[in-house]
Amino acid sequence: MAGNTRGAERVVEQTLSRLRALDTSSAAEVPGRPLTLEDLYRQHRARMVRLAVLLVDDPATAEDVVQEAFTGLYRNWSGLRDAKAAVAYLRTAVVNSSRSVLRRRKTSREYQPPHQVNARSAESLAMLSTEHQAVVSALAQLPRRQREVLVLRYYGNLSEAEIAEATGVSRGTVKSTASRALEALQKLLTTN
Repeated sequence: MAGNTRGAERVVEQTLSRLRALDTSSAAEVPGRPLTLEDLYRQHRARMVRLAVLLVDDPATAEDVVQEAFTGLYRNWSGLRDAKAAVAYLRTAVVNSSRSVLRRRKTSREYQPPHQVNARSAESLAMLSTEHQAVVSALAQLPRRQREVLVLRYYGNLSEAEIAEATGVSRGTVKSTASRALEALQKLLTTN
């Protein structure tokens, strides 16, 4: 089973690394000038939207989640130490807001008939191979916490400590969740 998990880990890492590479958020910091909210928006918006899309599986909702995160950052701008703190704030806000969206979705599904979920854009799917599309689809089927941990680890390229901080769980929980998520992903990929 360990070999299969390693194979799933490799495929997840390749897929989410490829998505990370597609980000075009490359606005450079201007030396000698303090980083502004506008600079952070240019540098990190696309990456935060992609993170939110991977968590909520809906581009329009992901845009809203990221907009809320930047609005919160604006409100708390004076209380932040530096750019790293601002990026950590954004990432945590995106994860927490995505969780709220998923909770609201679950509640509304219990009271409303099922509806068709928005499909990914044709452009984003065309950029991914069939295997990578299968991984992204399987990721969407994982429980929320497992999906968050894998997305933050392989797409966000965060350490276990950073994932623990962003999700509000211990490092041990991050490790065990990642392990369980990779096993579940392997099962999903081999049954489809």
